[in-house]
Amino acid sequence: MVAELAGRGAKTPVAPTADRTASGRKFRPELQGLRALAVVLVVVYHVWLDRVSGGVDVFIMISGFLLTGQLTRAVGKGRVEFRPLWGRMIKRLFPAALTVLVAVMAVSVVVLPEPRWFQTIREVVAAALYFENWQLAADSVDYFAQNNGQSAVQHFWSLSIQGQLFLAWPLLIVLVGLLARRFGGGLRTWVAATLVLVGAASLTYSVHLTSVNQPLAYFHSFTRVWEFVLGGLLALFIDSIALPRVVRIVLGWAGVAALVSCGLLLQVGTVFPGYAALWPTLAAALVLLAGATDSSVGADRFLSSRPLRYIGDISYSLYLWHWPVLIFYLAYRDMPRVGIKGGAVIITASFVLAVLTHRFVETPARNSRIGEPKGWGAYRFGVVLLVPVLALAGTWHYVTKERADFAFSIDDPDHPGAAARYPGFRYQGAADVEPLPPPVAIPDDWGSVAGMDCETAPDRKGSMCTTKVTGTPAKRVVAIGDSHMQQFVPALRPFAEERNWALTVFLRGACPFSTDTYMGAGKVCADWNAYVLERVLESKPDAVIVQATRDARVGLTEVTPPGYVAQWRALTDAGIPVVAMRDTPRHSFDPPACAKANGVDAPECASPRLEMFSPTPPWTKAPDVPAAVKFVDFTDYLCEDTTCPPVIGNIWVYRDFNHPTATYMRSLSPIVEEQVIAALGW
Repeated sequence: MVAELAGRGAKTPVAPTADRTASGRKFRPELQGLRALAVVLVVVYHVWLDRVSGGVDVFIMISGFLLTGQLTRAVGKGRVEFRPLWGRMIKRLFPAALTVLVAVMAVSVVVLPEPRWFQTIREVVAAALYFENWQLAADSVDYFAQNNGQSAVQHFWSLSIQGQLFLAWPLLIVLVGLLARRFGGGLRTWVAATLVLVGAASLTYSVHLTSVNQPLAYFHSFTRVWEFVLGGLLALFIDSIALPRVVRIVLGWAGVAALVSCGLLLQVGTVFPGYAALWPTLAAALVLLAGATDSSVGADRFLSSRPLRYIGDISYSLYLWHWPVLIFYLAYRDMPRVGIKGGAVIITASFVLAVLTHRFVETPARNSRIGEPKGWGAYRFGVVLLVPVLALAGTWHYVTKERADFAFSIDDPDHPGAAARYPGFRYQGAADVEPLPPPVAIPDDWGSVAGMDCETAPDRKGSMCTTKVTGTPAKRVVAIGDSHMQQFVPALRPFAEERNWALTVFLRGACPFSTDTYMGAGKVCADWNAYVLERVLESKPDAVIVQATRDARVGLTEVTPPGYVAQWRALTDAGIPVVAMRDTPRHSFDPPACAKANGVDAPECASPRLEMFSPTPPWTKAPDVPAAVKFVDFTDYLCEDTTCPPVIGNIWVYRDFNHPTATYMRSLSPIVEEQVIAALGW
């Protein structure tokens, strides 16, 4: 029975592109038009409106509609040939996608700034292997990856989810077919019941995860399965739904209107998937329910028009090309968004590339006899296409890794860094020195706890690590905070290790040591800080280092929050000395990117110091600050007299808009040591 359902000996493979329902009713004109409308909305919203349309949700739903119908028919006939089925998918999907990935790598080397190379390489590999959604999901929960720029292959996340479902769905439907034969009952009933259960679980999880972690939910595979299921259920029952012609005409136009307006009325990028994604998927379902009305005023007449049907034919290639063309245009022009004319150029270029790719890549590959009728040729073809992409990515990674390699020492005369801000400093190094770290290494030049003794946090989030000591530590010091404390680890750790201090760090992104919460962190940070405070009070260290302020931006927004003060008081009341460090600048732009585009000395790449930092620190005006708290301020070393530039002492000061590089903080270490020791009176 398994062999029969798996297709051994069957002569006719399931075609992965037949636009039919479970009973075989053909929907090709309307489906092509719906595909076209969805891809046009995706492109227009991305390029001109800088918004998300919900069109990719329609793609997922249509894929579920087609594949479920095909598989149900095949299982009902007792034959599903996995090898030809997946082979045809390889022939359909790989050639265009891998062509675009090769082009992306070639153009990226020329157009993208070097700090974005490693990210692009990682995502190209993820896209080629169909796990780009998981790469983006991992970045969405990695606090330090959240400042990554949008990559040229980010749009492959939806293709990755569909690719994963293309692998899993045939196995699921065949398994359901086996159960139906074993226990009796109609195949459609079994498939429908299974889809309802899977879809309900997926939608429930989608709503839950969207409410607690929307960025992760957006890219998570299981939060999108219900969209695939919705299409599958529609394929199973659409033929049994008989509606009056006038109702179908109304439904068709209602679906089109809802689909077009979705991205305008909803912030798709911040509220999807969850229940909000029902909007575009149900809109698409209405269009399919309307079907072919044969009316001159029906939506199907519009959707079946020759232009839309042609756009539907090239929709895959158009989707593949539009995003990298947009990203490269923005990078080349150094613009955050495009105007009407620029958008027209991008859309035209994308359309031309899509036509060429469809004509000379997609169609020849799909129509070739590679892998037919049921051989391994399609798989070998896929490997032949995939290996060069991975080889190019590996070569690019190797070259980039070599460019990123550098060494820095605190006594380097060519790269004094923060020491250049010492009163009376005189530069003794060589002329025309390139700043450190190399531009390609800047994004990864971050305060690390590698080499420290770390323990697992209660919820496996955050870092709890201690420097290694010899024998009994001379002092036990604790540093607590978010990323703006972690950035000081390269400054604190060298002298702590030299003095044989046991420096313990409690670090969690977006969770400063406060009784208040920020950035929507809510209970997560409250629980974390309560746990950390309890640990610190139990251990009674010799001193605790915390953040004194936050939000030092243009407009003199820097504050000492009451929640900070409350935590200080909890420590000082327990007799624990507290040193509070003033926050580092938060620019309104990315200093390294600005400097690479306009020059290190460009005025627009240096924020005005006096508009970010008041000469009177905010803690002096904060109420109820414990007298025992000591304050240190390194603004003079992070900024010059009037500006906060991107480079000081031949070292890049910032890795992004609000975090200094580890190299610069390492150069700051002697100054931090001097001020912390003085504040503690040690």
